[in-house]
Amino acid sequence: MTVRITPSILNADFSRLDEEIARVADVSDLIHLDIMDNIFVPNFTFDFDKAAKIIENCPIPVDSHLMVIEPEKAAPRFAEMGSASVTYHFEAAINHRQIIEDVHGLGSRVGIALKPGTALSVLDDYIGLIDMILIMTVEPGFGGQSFMNEMLEKVRQARKRLGVNDRGVWLQVDGGISPSTIEVATEAGADTFVAGSAVYKAEDPAKMVTLLRELATQR
Repeated sequence: MTVRITPSILNADFSRLDEEIARVADVSDLIHLDIMDNIFVPNFTFDFDKAAKIIENCPIPVDSHLMVIEPEKAAPRFAEMGSASVTYHFEAAINHRQIIEDVHGLGSRVGIALKPGTALSVLDDYIGLIDMILIMTVEPGFGGQSFMNEMLEKVRQARKRLGVNDRGVWLQVDGGISPSTIEVATEAGADTFVAGSAVYKAEDPAKMVTLLRELATQR
């Protein structure tokens, strides 16, 4: 299984993001860009202009996670900006097929994220169309929350649903990923990991990314 570590810059120093991204770029697979609108979630991160600059300047691919209303409008914009992967929340969308078609048409991978209280079964009609499932292991909106162990069963069920997975669909977990949780998340079937606080609160963020990768690949 290929393991991907995608540091979230949510806990980085926003006043020097280029430097913060550079600290982990050489050892990371993608940079995870959390976009919050203070409507879908009670927090705000970056507007379109700032996000576009981050994506343009990022030396490695960007994984954009949209925690916003009206992803039918926002998701294609983030694909146009150059995001390698665009993930939107199932709970915020109305026309899923439109979003998936639009993002794919612009050359980006597309993922659907599920809040902790959203059942995996809502993806029944779309799981064959998307490139990533994101299981939130915290409530979206804030960094630094504790990993919700009760979400591991949802990860296991998602892995079962993906089966042989010859389409290369990623199974991502986001929330509370650290050296103490990444192994159980891997055992449950996740292969793509968002780590924010664990990385950017570490004395050496790059070493933390390397450690997380080692822990996820040692099984």
